[in-house]
Amino acid sequence: MNSSRREFLQVSAASAGWLALGACAGSGGGGRPAEGPADFGAKRRLGRTDLWVSPVGFGGAEIGYGEVPQEQVDRLLNQALDRGLDAIDTAECYRESEELIGKAVAHRRDEYLLFTKVGHWPTRDGWSAASIESTIERSLQRLRTDRLDLVHLHSCSQQVLERGEAIEALEKAKAAGKVRYIGYSGDSAAAAYALSTKRFDTLMTSINFADQEAIELLLPACREQGLGVVVKRALANAVWRYDDLPGNDYHQEYWRRMRALDFDFTRPERRSETGPSGPASIALRFALSLPGVHTAVIGTTNPDRFAENQGLLAAGPLPEAEIAAIRQRWAEVAPKDWVGQI
Repeated sequence: MNSSRREFLQVSAASAGWLALGACAGSGGGGRPAEGPADFGAKRRLGRTDLWVSPVGFGGAEIGYGEVPQEQVDRLLNQALDRGLDAIDTAECYRESEELIGKAVAHRRDEYLLFTKVGHWPTRDGWSAASIESTIERSLQRLRTDRLDLVHLHSCSQQVLERGEAIEALEKAKAAGKVRYIGYSGDSAAAAYALSTKRFDTLMTSINFADQEAIELLLPACREQGLGVVVKRALANAVWRYDDLPGNDYHQEYWRRMRALDFDFTRPERRSETGPSGPASIALRFALSLPGVHTAVIGTTNPDRFAENQGLLAAGPLPEAEIAAIRQRWAEVAPKDWVGQI
């Protein structure tokens, strides 16, 4: 194991208050340490923005890629809003996701924050200012709204970021009032470069028990700059469900990592547990207990899933010893090429 990583973990595990920092309602933007389960589920200020978000938001990829019927999306999102959902995240490339969301809940626009992303599957000029500007206009139309609370650049390369045009296009949209805040969505070296520009309000990145690179590489800079942190893939695609390598290649890397890490909570005898010691609860609470993390967006096509995910927070922050054990196992097993997954 790399000695610097070992030292980091030893310091982290021994540091008093490490867990309290992770559960700070406004980590990087005000707030106080969580004192119990109720505080852990309370809204958190998204970094230095004036947006306050619950720890669990909705991710719109699955309803788009899954070609979910409009009636099901209507029920899913309206039921979630009734139960306290306050942030909906999607992207222009998630097939019909933006249209489905707009049709389902545009009439309740003042009840939720709306996040989307531009790019990721760009045409030849996909990262040009003109393309980003037209994409934002299209997203406004699809989502049936006159403003977007947050727009992320969707995993563009470091080379694209260095050219500056894509960032400038978002800044122009922000200045025009079409977008309230701007961010970068991505991982590893490109995300680190994005943070170094100090031109973003938020970062969306992958963090889970099988994807921990960002904890050391990105979160310290986010805390220093007061950036809001939105976690994607907090449940590691729930890969503990599979006995064998999943057919979906989007899940395969995490499944391989899970098998190598061999956490007791992901073993077959534990996979069906639904309480505080179950894999879903541990996974979500791990991500949301880390210093500087504000919210996790979780995709689903199940209208009952949002309430279930909310329920996972009832046990409160993951105990410090459990966080340290997950981090220690990563340091012992993870090779350098286990980088953040887009």
